[in-house]
Amino acid sequence: MEQRIIAEKVKAYFPKAIDAKDTSIKYMGKLQNENNIDVSKVLMATSLCSDDINMPSTTFFSVLFGPFIMGGLGGLPFAGLTGVTAFAHHIPDNGTGFIFYGPHIGITMDGILGKMFRPRQDKATNSCGALMLVLDRMTNIEGYTPTIDENDYQQAKLEESLLPYKNEIIHAKNPQLKITEVTYENINKRIHEYLSKAKGEFQCEKIVLLGGIVINTKAGLDDFFDVRNFEVIDIKSLQAF
Repeated sequence: MEQRIIAEKVKAYFPKAIDAKDTSIKYMGKLQNENNIDVSKVLMATSLCSDDINMPSTTFFSVLFGPFIMGGLGGLPFAGLTGVTAFAHHIPDNGTGFIFYGPHIGITMDGILGKMFRPRQDKATNSCGALMLVLDRMTNIEGYTPTIDENDYQQAKLEESLLPYKNEIIHAKNPQLKITEVTYENINKRIHEYLSKAKGEFQCEKIVLLGGIVINTKAGLDDFFDVRNFEVIDIKSLQAF
């Protein structure tokens, strides 16, 4: 009953979202059946937020090698070009690279975005905490500009990446949704850029990308995933930067 209710709440914002476990089944099938990829030789990388709540979202983690972790706060690929290059060098011989990426956002049983009830907690907390912090600062601190601080580097860089979209975000119908969608676009752009720059480091023939938004629900219920991009990229076709 609760799973059906939360599914309805999710669909109100993400009509194409599907259960995260079903996402794994669907796209593993695409790898094997539609692209003839041997999943026993697939190394997965992730560019997801550091938040612990994202780890059990899909069954990719229990089937594929890895993950090689590229993401930091908000899901931005903070491992950068060096990280993508290292990932390229770790892919099994005659294997395939798979990158699963995107930001996350919580949703409550009442349909409130940006909040969730975490395991063994009685009060709703922010999800994504880093993105909701950016939104709070954008909204409540006039003229806010992030200061790059080595003690909080990732949060400052996350805020810096979103600052050009400040007005678009804070004036959106749903700012929590908008900041998440803008973050997805930033992650997607950087992943493609790093792949192009590291083109010569890959010995495999294909790289698979699965990008979207992880939707965190109530503890004990399944999460959802809203797919925004699925690509099987021929390494030779990548345009070098």
